[in-house]
Amino acid sequence: MSVNRREMVAAMQADDRRKAARRRNLLLSLTVFAVFAVVLGGVLVVRGGGGGDEGGTQVVRADSHRLQTAADGKVTLVEFLDFECGGCKAFYPVVEKLRKKYDGKITFVVRYFPLANHFNSSRAARAVEAASQQGRFEAMYKRMFERQEEWGRKQVPMDDLFRTYAKDLGLDLAAWDRAYEDPATLKRVEKDAEEGQALQVDGTPTFFLNGKKIRPESEEAFEAAIDALL
Repeated sequence: MSVNRREMVAAMQADDRRKAARRRNLLLSLTVFAVFAVVLGGVLVVRGGGGGDEGGTQVVRADSHRLQTAADGKVTLVEFLDFECGGCKAFYPVVEKLRKKYDGKITFVVRYFPLANHFNSSRAARAVEAASQQGRFEAMYKRMFERQEEWGRKQVPMDDLFRTYAKDLGLDLAAWDRAYEDPATLKRVEKDAEEGQALQVDGTPTFFLNGKKIRPESEEAFEAAIDALL
């Protein structure tokens, strides 16, 4: 074999080796990308919260009621509650203390979950939702818990009492009446409850911290869970 031919063969072999190396590198890159995509997808599913498509079940939605919002969005506490629930009333001052302590650091979200065995719980949620349409969600939310002894465990409709709450808060009563009776208001309440059931909420209060269900047994346990994320 002549020198020129040997050089040509050597050059062809080197070119083949370079092509093979490029194929291996491309395959490796695609493999790494695929693994990264799977891991990232898993992280998004685990984190939950406000992610996902609009048709899927979410712990937090764009229209969920927020008592306060943290600018960095790092920690979100969601409570599924029933305004007639004694346990929710017991946790109410705890949540208020947490709101004060972590003001600006945590987003607090409230979602409706009226229980069937509480006669006025759905009506109370409608009253709060009707107030929210005038920008007074928090005021009516507080009124329901602070005055729960006036209407809780009653086996007759407390619509008139709830209307007096709206009046005391200075709401436009005609607008509140329309919203209270509007089927869309009840549907809004039921949407929260349906998503709660899909998230395996089986009682109230049920809390989710950054998309994970938690069962704090004390104020200290609550703070420890939050501090761990902060």
